[in-house]
This record gives sequence, structure tokens and C-alpha cells, in this order.
Amino acid sequence: MKQFRLPAIEMPALTLPESVQAVLAEAEEKLAGRPRLLAQFRNCFPNTLETTTKRMADGTTFIITGDIPAMWLRDSVEQVMHYVPLAKEDRELRELLGGLIRRHAACIVMDPYANAFNETASDWHWNTQDQTEMSPWVWERKFELDSICFSMKLAYRYWQETGAADIFDASFKEAMRAAYALWRTEQYHTERSPYRFVRDNGIPEDTLQRGGLGMPVNYTGMIWSGFRPSDDACDFHYNIPANMLAAVTLSQMQEIAQWVYRDESFRQELAQLEQEVRRGIELYGIYRHPEFGEIYAYETDGYGNHCLMDDAGTPGLMSIPYIGYAGLDDERCRNTRAFALSHSNPFYYEGSAARGIGSPHTPPGYIWHMALSMQGLTAQAAEEKLAMINMLEATDGGTGYMHEGFDANDPTTYTRDWFAWSNSLFAQLVYQAMKEDLL
Repeated sequence: MKQFRLPAIEMPALTLPESVQAVLAEAEEKLAGRPRLLAQFRNCFPNTLETTTKRMADGTTFIITGDIPAMWLRDSVEQVMHYVPLAKEDRELRELLGGLIRRHAACIVMDPYANAFNETASDWHWNTQDQTEMSPWVWERKFELDSICFSMKLAYRYWQETGAADIFDASFKEAMRAAYALWRTEQYHTERSPYRFVRDNGIPEDTLQRGGLGMPVNYTGMIWSGFRPSDDACDFHYNIPANMLAAVTLSQMQEIAQWVYRDESFRQELAQLEQEVRRGIELYGIYRHPEFGEIYAYETDGYGNHCLMDDAGTPGLMSIPYIGYAGLDDERCRNTRAFALSHSNPFYYEGSAARGIGSPHTPPGYIWHMALSMQGLTAQAAEEKLAMINMLEATDGGTGYMHEGFDANDPTTYTRDWFAWSNSLFAQLVYQAMKEDLL
């Protein structure tokens, strides 16, 4: 079956909001002694706004992932998270972020199973022959539990940072309801779900087994997911980091239901689902490792099988503190981190240029810049955070930008020249270090 990939579309250049310009001016002063890092920060901090963002005539915002002309729900949120703390005092930035939230709400209602959307009803698709229920608005329909969670995370953080509740209209509540209904259905995937996905391109990671239904699972209280944040199919369909993010998201949605919509009945429904997901994680998602003690598995099927690994994408085991499920004061979280950063994790690599976590999505021996950034963002010690910044600074392959994966022995060999999420996560780490006076 033929797969086609459209050339990247050129997004119109935006004038950088004043708050973003102020951060860049601050960096000129604080990073003056590190000219290479300063140049990278100047490239990466505004990269999403300069190259991937488009304001639409209807007031919404459309953000492509970079070298693919489509908007991933997850990616587009993480591409702008480092701007959210600046939005309170910047009307232009608030309007841009609010427009993205409204666009996401419309996408979720349109198809809550889809992970990536088109700018218009262009009928463009990652693969024209995918066997699933496609819409002309949908670029790809891989159901990834974390996708909608990120949409809700952005809305919640926007509300908390700015105090503005204008985004919480009837359409957003409809999106919340659609998310809740979807997650309730996918607790009972085999019995109740209409979702199927088959991509017959010869790549096992691109399709679901059993005619698109996926591998068998037992009821656990957790929510089934077809694919990982990497867009690769799950081995076992209860992805633990995604369910952790879902639990945190359900807590945030409860606050919105209670304090914005004043809907106590809906709040209680969300609270009950959160309790079931958390219980499922703690009952089925823990593995007693002979070296590291109790750790969280990456995936399970509820039948006692576990996938022991970590992937560079967010959410992953490394990002447990970042998504807010548990901090490194939690012993199981610390054990899990130690596992992820060891050779017991089959996707942890060490080379002459770097050491860190990669992914089955990229070649063996390739470390992801996003994994290094996440390790820095979740580090307790300043020394580890600075070590990650130094490693990132040294492995850009001479481009001044971050990439997807790079050869641990040769950073000039890498995947994806233009990957805005990776640039944003790096910028978030460096800005955090600037604020903490570490640089």
C-alpha cells in the first residue's frame, strides 16, 4: 500500500510577543559567557512561534510539528509549554495560546481517537490506506491515550498561570465530555470499543495486531491505548506513563468542572475514573526488579506480562515527576529512574559523545535530545541538570538546533532536522536553569 508524505508547509512568520523578546534579551546577558549555548537558545526558544505557528481567521491557532505539515495534539502542547508562564502579562501570547486550546477542543470533539490533524479538511493523511474511520480533517488516527491529556494539561496550566477562564466555553466542556466518554469506553476495549487500526506497510510498529483490535488485555481499571507517544504500537496496551498522565489530567479536569462549570455531578464522575486508573497502576503496573527493587513497568496487559523499558518520548518513565504523578522523594519513582538510566533498559545507550535514552522508533544507539532535556528537567541535583545542558550543547551536530535521535558516537548523524518539540523542551530546560541562576 502506498504511503505518501507531503512536503513541509511554510508557516507565515509571526512577530515575536514582547514577553518572548524579553526572555531572549535576558539570555543575552545570562548566557554571554557561553556563546554556543546562547546561539542554541536564541534559535530554540522562539522556534515554535517563528516556524510552526499560524493564526487562523476564526481566531484559533494551528501548530505543525515541524517537518510534517500536521498538528499533533501532544506535540503542539509541548511546543508551547515554555511560553505559558509568560502569558499572564502578554495579551498577544494569551490570545495565541487560547486559540490553540480552542482548536484542540474542536479536534477532540471531531474525532477523540485521532492523534494528528490537518489545517483544513484537505483529506491529507500520513497513509492513504489506513484501515480505520478517517475524516478529511484527520492526518493520522493512531489512538494514543496521552494525546487528549496534553490538550487538557495546556488548558489547565493556561488557567492557573493567567487566571483567565475565557477558554472554558460550551465547546471545551463538550471536549471534556468526549474525553471522559472515550476513556470509559477504553477501560473495556475488547468489549466496547469501536476503534480498529490496521496499516499494512510491513512495519510491525505501525499497526495493531488481531485485525486492528490489538493484543488481548485483562480489565485493570486503567485505560487502553493503541499506540505510544512515539506513534509506535504498544506491546501491551496499558501504557503506564500514559495512564499516570491520565490520572493527573482527571484531577485537573475535576478542578475545572468544580470551579468553572460548577458541575458537581461531572466532577464526581471524573473523580471515580481517576480512582480506578490510579488503583490499576498501583495493582498491575509495578514490577519487582531483582536489582532495582519495585519499579513501574512501561506497559502491562493485566495478565501478569510487563514491558520493561523506557522510551524517550513524553510521557515516559523518566518524565513521571514532570507529569506530576510522583516526585523523586518517592522510592518507587527513584528506583524507576535508576532502571531507566541503566543498561537494564534496552533503549539506554552510551557512546563516546553522549549517554542517555533512545527509542525503538529510531535506530539502535541513537539517543534522543528530548530524553536528555527531560532528564535535566526532572533532576534533583544541580550537577545533573548542568551535565544534561552540557551534553545537549555539545551534541547539536553543528546545527544550532536539537533533533530527534542522534548517534551516541557521532552527533552529526541524526534524525529530523526540524523537530520543534525537541527545541522547545531544550529551551524549557535552559530557561529553568537561567531562573535558578545555574548558568
